Amino acid sequence: MVIKPRLKGGLALTNHPIGAKEFVKRQIDYVKSQDKYTGPKKALIIGSSSGYGLSTRISLAFGAGTETIGVAFEKGVEGKRTGSAGWWNTIAFTEAAKKEGIKAKNFIGDAFSNEMKEEVIKYIKEEFGGKIDLVIYSLASAVRTDPTDGVTYRSALKSTKEEITGPTINFEKETMEDTTMGVATPEEVKSTVKVMGGEDWKLWIEALANADVLAEGFKTVAYSYLGPKVTYGIYKDGTIGAAKRDLEHTSDVLNDFLKEKVNGEAYVSLSKALMTKASAVIPIFPLYAALLYRVMKEKGIHEGTIQQKHRLLKDMVYGDKPEIDDQRRLRPDNWEMREDVQAEVEALWDQVTPENFKEISDYKGAREEFMQLNGFDFDNVDYDADVDIDELAKLRP
Repeated sequence: MVIKPRLKGGLALTNHPIGAKEFVKRQIDYVKSQDKYTGPKKALIIGSSSGYGLSTRISLAFGAGTETIGVAFEKGVEGKRTGSAGWWNTIAFTEAAKKEGIKAKNFIGDAFSNEMKEEVIKYIKEEFGGKIDLVIYSLASAVRTDPTDGVTYRSALKSTKEEITGPTINFEKETMEDTTMGVATPEEVKSTVKVMGGEDWKLWIEALANADVLAEGFKTVAYSYLGPKVTYGIYKDGTIGAAKRDLEHTSDVLNDFLKEKVNGEAYVSLSKALMTKASAVIPIFPLYAALLYRVMKEKGIHEGTIQQKHRLLKDMVYGDKPEIDDQRRLRPDNWEMREDVQAEVEALWDQVTPENFKEISDYKGAREEFMQLNGFDFDNVDYDADVDIDELAKLRP
């Protein structure tokens, strides 16, 4: 079949397997073009199939020779459904790693469940050397079933103060339009914290520690985002903000726990604004990202997910440039949050209109990044060629 892109707002309904392979290859090529670094021997990435988690896994494997375990919830070919982008990304990563003799194991399923934690621990003990040096927590999910009480919680992208109306980009229609975010109920705030806060991260680390599979000097990092004033309504003052504060509190709790257990450390890392599957559907964010891309590219400091996570790991987590703020957060968003960058973005924000947004922002770059997340818009992939889905359906991560 010939696979063409189909969008619904900020969601991609189709994904291209050949494009996914190119997506992964380009990230691997970038890491190989950089200096190697001394990182962890064995790492677990929870949320490893796309965005920041995938780039982290690529940096570790091809930049530091790290053996990795990836946990992700993805789907393969089902009838006319071509499989999720993360499914194909994981297959492409695993094939590339194995070609170079780098061990890579995948677990596809519900990372929130006790069963997944038990499966991973069993594998670490029996086939992965018994200890791991690093856990990256990079889950982006809208739904979580609490493994203790079986209740399913759904996150809500809402304000905790007042209704917010702001501009965003609709990638399907290629338009700038206003979107309104309502005020969350106390129950919706609680549910969002249950899904996106630190509870599951803590359960993972405690389960791994209790199973005695954490190496001396073990580190764990959870990915988060703060952003500038224009996104405060969503992040700082929204339901997501409540979840992020819970994540940061969990970081402090885990840091104390790990220090005593294995002389270990726990951090939250604030990432740079980039188009990911999760961020593309967040109101206001796509327009802010497109304006930011223009400013940072003009200054020569723009990073994609692979450049961002490679710098975080190589320079901050395992290097001598930690960039930790007074709240004990790693700050690879430091270039985005520079005063000169934010001043120029704010000036553009005041000028942008539905008529000029494609010219005044880096809309082209933001859209290309969004499309490439799903395997499209690569100049060396023939999108008119037939893809043998039946043959590809035999592949497994």
